Amino acid sequence: MPREAGNALIAQNRKARHNYTILEELEAGVVLTGTEVKSLRAGRASLVDGFATIDGGEVFLHGVHIPEYTQGTWTNHEPRRVRKLLLHKAEIDRLIGKTRESGLTLVPLRLYFKDGKVKVEIALAQGKRSYDKRQDLATRDANREIAKALGRRAKGRD
Repeated sequence: MPREAGNALIAQNRKARHNYTILEELEAGVVLTGTEVKSLRAGRASLVDGFATIDGGEVFLHGVHIPEYTQGTWTNHEPRRVRKLLLHKAEIDRLIGKTRESGLTLVPLRLYFKDGKVKVEIALAQGKRSYDKRQDLATRDANREIAKALGRRAKGRD
């Protein structure tokens, strides 16, 4: 079976950019079983509760839900199992140094196919407080109002 070219998005963590301040993004490979890949090809996954940890010089993805493959038999996988991420040693060492800082965590942003292989985009992130979230919403609303006013003015409806 030929590998498809390009990127095909499987799942996205929309709440991550709302709940965290993204400092740095990385692409990592994911170690999967056969039924997990088939389930992902069907477009079924959830990154909502996902996070990554570093244990013994390796990075692991926790809380990502990949449902069982519908046509799978006894070989089916466990939906919320811990999955190993594939990164270079230098990247892992850099992440270890940065996650030791207070309040930094690794959060999955996107799960996608790249040239037939499953990749996850993880981000080094810092949790936002509720007033930071409200401030971001207020700024976004203000920018939207400005754009709307400029659009009306350009069309001559002002």
